[in-house]
Amino acid sequence: MSSGKIFIDGIPLNIKGEETILQAMMDNNIDIPHVCYNPALGAIESCDTCIVNADGKYVRACTTQAKNNMKVLFNSPDVKARETEAVNRILHNHDLYCTVCENNNGDCALHSAVDTLQVTRQKYPFTSKGYEPDYSNPFYRYDPDQCILCGRCVEACQDVEVNETLHIDWSLERPRVVWDDNKAINDSSCVSCGHCVTVCPVNALMEKSMLEEAGYFTSLTRKAKYNLIEFGKDLEKPVGNGMIMKISNIEAKMREEQIKKTKTVCTYCGVGCSFTMWTKGRKILKVQPEVESPANGISTCIKGKFGWGFVNSEERLKYPLIRKNGKFVQASWDEAIDFAAKGLKKVGEKYGNESLMFIASSKGTNEESYLLQKMARQIFHNNNVDNSSRFCQAPATTGLWRTVGYGGDAGSIQDIYKSELVMIVGANTAESHPVLATRVKRAHKLNHQKLIVSDLRKNEMAERADIYLHPSPGTDIVLLSALSKYIIDQGWHDREFIEKRVNGFDEYYKSLEPFTLENASSITGIPEKQIIETAEMIHSVKSMCILWAMGITQHSAGSDESTAISNLLVLTGNYGRPGTGAYPLRGHNNVQGASDFGAMPTYLPGYQPIKDKEVIKKFEKAWHTELPTKPGIDNVSCIENIDNDKIKAMYVVGQEIASTGPDSNMIRDSLEKLDFLIVEDVFFSETAKYADVVLPATVSLEKEGTFTNTERRIQRIYQVMEPYEQTKPDWEIIQGIAKSLGYDWNYKHPSEIMDEAASLSPMFHGVSYERLEGFKSLQWPMKENGEGSEYLYEDRFNFPDGKARLYPLSYRPPLTVSEEYPLHLNNGRMLEHFHEGNETFKTEGIKEKVPDTFLEISEKLAAEYKIQTGDFVRVTSKWGSIKARALITERVSGNELYMPMNAASDDATVNLLTSYTRDPDSDTPAYKELPVKIEKLKKNGGSPLPANNSRYGKPEPQIGILVSEKWKRKDYSKLTDD
Repeated sequence: MSSGKIFIDGIPLNIKGEETILQAMMDNNIDIPHVCYNPALGAIESCDTCIVNADGKYVRACTTQAKNNMKVLFNSPDVKARETEAVNRILHNHDLYCTVCENNNGDCALHSAVDTLQVTRQKYPFTSKGYEPDYSNPFYRYDPDQCILCGRCVEACQDVEVNETLHIDWSLERPRVVWDDNKAINDSSCVSCGHCVTVCPVNALMEKSMLEEAGYFTSLTRKAKYNLIEFGKDLEKPVGNGMIMKISNIEAKMREEQIKKTKTVCTYCGVGCSFTMWTKGRKILKVQPEVESPANGISTCIKGKFGWGFVNSEERLKYPLIRKNGKFVQASWDEAIDFAAKGLKKVGEKYGNESLMFIASSKGTNEESYLLQKMARQIFHNNNVDNSSRFCQAPATTGLWRTVGYGGDAGSIQDIYKSELVMIVGANTAESHPVLATRVKRAHKLNHQKLIVSDLRKNEMAERADIYLHPSPGTDIVLLSALSKYIIDQGWHDREFIEKRVNGFDEYYKSLEPFTLENASSITGIPEKQIIETAEMIHSVKSMCILWAMGITQHSAGSDESTAISNLLVLTGNYGRPGTGAYPLRGHNNVQGASDFGAMPTYLPGYQPIKDKEVIKKFEKAWHTELPTKPGIDNVSCIENIDNDKIKAMYVVGQEIASTGPDSNMIRDSLEKLDFLIVEDVFFSETAKYADVVLPATVSLEKEGTFTNTERRIQRIYQVMEPYEQTKPDWEIIQGIAKSLGYDWNYKHPSEIMDEAASLSPMFHGVSYERLEGFKSLQWPMKENGEGSEYLYEDRFNFPDGKARLYPLSYRPPLTVSEEYPLHLNNGRMLEHFHEGNETFKTEGIKEKVPDTFLEISEKLAAEYKIQTGDFVRVTSKWGSIKARALITERVSGNELYMPMNAASDDATVNLLTSYTRDPDSDTPAYKELPVKIEKLKKNGGSPLPANNSRYGKPEPQIGILVSEKWKRKDYSKLTDD
């Protein structure tokens, strides 16, 4: 790595590594114009505004490497002349009206360049390109007359998000950005991820929520705005635009008084995207991810960028409700809190405290999960506390505990990006964890990362994969174990790593005896040749990561399948180094944190076992009480314990168990049997219908706290706006009930709860709100030096002897199809909606893209049943029946069907079909083992996916913006010496 000094106008600057001149100058706070450059995108070379003279040549600072002793002229008149010429060329493409522009907020790169270079008169007057603005997308618009053709949006779409929708058509007389093959935005393959809008340096791409809202003059009528612009243009002719720019800068400063900018973290999937949210009162103007956002950088998906309609939904709970004489009536907070506390106390006194069940929210904060488990243990002396990880991620945690010792991702999202090979098993990453998928897509496209995908559906990642494997449902353990056996038989396992850092190899290898290529092919349906090809690819690389999700965990052998994944990584030495490891992709925004902070029936915060006497003593001293050591009931088995009269009351915080639990019909019957039910939620959920008291909670934007994402990263959220109506944060509600029960909880702020949790949990020692300020984050476990752990197992695994453990497994066949139920129904998330859709259906633009659930069916099966897209189909299992419209697609094949989790109404949710079959090691429901039969109904309701859904688009992949095409144009003249 080179280092040294360069000289900017004779002043020496230190350079580090492979820096460009632009990076070196920016590192030293030298204000150099750079319109097309963005740190997250790198050099695009389209604007020419960063020209300098380096060792006698005019070059672009963004692409010219800074070399030791290089002499750079920056402030010389000829350099400034070229920079000014570049800006004037840009202004020819942009109608400059900053004072009435929604983007005049101090972050417009063109405004900054004009201001810095003091371009007071335009050399080339603006002329319209002749294209109409495109308002077709529900979330943003594109105005070609404001577009400066910098290409940032194209680079973001092509090589960061890698949806590959946008490009610049340089062949046009007046070039412009186009979507697909020049489609309207809403008719293209655009997935509304918002990358393009985020990086646009001007106002060409703009959130519709910003229009007419973001400035003092932007809300003027179109005629008034036009007249004001014309007045400004007329004024510029005799005096230049210097005065106008000064007024514009003043108005931009004034906007700070009316626009609030607050850092927060997304509350959808477990990727943990953070961003700055711009608000005006309760209006959300925009979501702006930042370069320093640790998990996502500039990236978002449709939900995180635009899916916030639920925040101000009229359907939100506005005040507490108490059931009286079979009906809900409005209550005061004091009355509701007292009613909730007395209800719990009464049941506990009548049936014993072990008759109470507490369920924490995987969408709430770490601090709120901590308080709920503290209530269960300190006040009611039981361990009956759990969270929704039981429904999805507990098997992955079990598999990792068995083999490597920590129940979390082995590294960070950056490790996934840096790996030579990514294997995705049972995960629809591009739709369930879209921002994380962008890193895989980018590495695969630009860095030649290899990609293996094993899944029942040919999803986007499978389409992109170098190897796509399609195993029979529930046979992943056979595939993974066969790969392990073949690798060992070929002598490709990492002998040195195993000898030094692994226990149990001989016993494990013996357990692989049944997993021959022949047997594996017979059971999985995957040809032997393809299994060998997969093993060869694994052997060919020095680093590998494996990603998996509910396609693995939601099986009756989910823990064993997760263990098989970790076994494969251990025997190939793919732990403890950058770019390696296991990555169970967490589904909810804080499903990791809810478990981390103790909402589990066998662990205290920080995964400290309830059987550990020293741990118990520590918590008893802190909480001034005796604590139970008997393992508690989890939130799946608690349903059968309602039926056998062991559970008589439940306190459910932010979890829709009625619609998302296994065998939804049975759960609803069970909830009716409870003596007392508290539901604390944002909406009047299906579960709330069975409650005795309903407590209205705030959403994340209305409170403070922390979330922990899938990579073990703890991040702060800040209060963006005041609570809605009479709602309260969960932590305040839980504390209120504790106080009503006579316990002197007196937390003034969530930071105090974190301080307590960190003081009692070695895993979190050193975590504090001060250390999480702004976009700072920490990844547990905390090291003795106070730093977090970017990746795990560098020196030792989390066992007493520091060694990993290879865990012997056997194959247990899944619940399979039968003569009566001959089809297999798979299910999962989709890009536009989250889980059951109770939040995303509140955003009209998302609902427009995907109005309801549907049943994916293969062409072969559709022909057999004489089904066409749009036909209503009845889907029936042993446990229930629902109706949905059919969608014929190549994503599924043979006798396999697929249905999204989300549904516009509770009577169409897939959980009405699922069974109570569970993984015996984690108690996680086998949602993915679902034999069904189908029946065509007469009525056709039209395609369940509207014609403007992105899945019908046709992306046009390319690398970058093809700036060389611009340079070839006759109307382009060079400003550099290259």
